Amino acid sequence: MEIGEIISDAIRYPLNNMKSLLIYIVIMFVMALIIIFTGIGLVAGQETNQVFASGIIGIIGLILIIIIGLLVDGYGLDIIKLGIDKSDAAPEIDIARQVIAGLKYLIVCIVYFIIPFIVMGLLSAVNDTLGLIVGIILLIIFGLALIMGECRLANTGSLGEALNVPEAIKDLQAIGIFKVLIVIIIVCIIAGILSWIAGLFGGLGDIGSFISAILSAIVSAYTFFFGHRATGLLYSDA
Repeated sequence: MEIGEIISDAIRYPLNNMKSLLIYIVIMFVMALIIIFTGIGLVAGQETNQVFASGIIGIIGLILIIIIGLLVDGYGLDIIKLGIDKSDAAPEIDIARQVIAGLKYLIVCIVYFIIPFIVMGLLSAVNDTLGLIVGIILLIIFGLALIMGECRLANTGSLGEALNVPEAIKDLQAIGIFKVLIVIIIVCIIAGILSWIAGLFGGLGDIGSFISAILSAIVSAYTFFFGHRATGLLYSDA
């Protein structure tokens, strides 16, 4: 697909799946409530010397936040998979499968980024400047390869396929590094503009702040669907 086709399709995709967009917003709202109430519980527990109770609240809250975070990552992988297949459908919520997929994605992220940091650390022991320069170059390369690894995970569900860095780099070359960079830049620009527009209402008092918060939640959900859809469509060329 041409870059224009990828972006235009990705822009329309969230608007054509409003039900799924609203479900995502609700999930993130629940996650925000858990974070807020966990924080309140911890503060209240410390003020009343109920350290054990506040600790239990903190642990439960943390577990729920991690589960929801993994669920969201797994859901994003499903959006990518549908993009690879060029399907206009939106994924359904499948908590167990998507949490496991999100955990796999977390492992992929750790592996892809630990390599540049190890090399950077070893080279920095010899020369700080050399370590910094090589580290930045490797972070860019492995960052782009990670996108391919994410797509490989979405497409196959296999952790082994996702962690096959040489094949991920081959996918990157097959699509075209320049094309991948351009799509990433365009997605970031559009997301940035939408976030900026949502934030304009923040300086208009309490009502403005409320409107800004609502718009920011909508924009966050929209850009989540938009970005993952564009990634899937991009990888379909591989």
